[in-house]
Amino acid sequence: MLNKRTTEVYALGQHISMSAHKARRVIDQIRGRSYEETLIILELMPYRACYPIFKLVYSAAANASFNMGSNETNLVISKAEVNEGTTVKRLKPRARGRSFAIQKPTCHITIVMKDISLDEYIDTDSIRWSQKQKCKKKHTTMSYYDMYSNGGTWDKK
Repeated sequence: MLNKRTTEVYALGQHISMSAHKARRVIDQIRGRSYEETLIILELMPYRACYPIFKLVYSAAANASFNMGSNETNLVISKAEVNEGTTVKRLKPRARGRSFAIQKPTCHITIVMKDISLDEYIDTDSIRWSQKQKCKKKHTTMSYYDMYSNGGTWDKK
């Protein structure tokens, strides 16, 4: 039996005071990259959204090293998403006793990092069998479906 091992850790930043559109502009640049490459990109980009995202990436790497004991060179950003948060509403006083509504958007940013050096599945049956000294049972391996091998649905007209 194959059990799924947790190879992913995440860091979540909520109620960050910037629009989700501006944060997505930076998140799209770092999605799928390694940890070290991401830190270099975030330090050199000129956007205001880079600093809170930098802190979240650094926090996710600290979570990975503390919880799983993984090395920072093996970390890859597997998922990064930005969701809209609540909109903070303020009133700005204007001339002649009037007031205009000011809307300050917030966003929630989630960074998920994956350790590529760890196996994703643990074969618990082989652990049990080796403890009980049973050698007659066959070991099965997990085979992955390759959608590009048979041409897929794109070959049809």
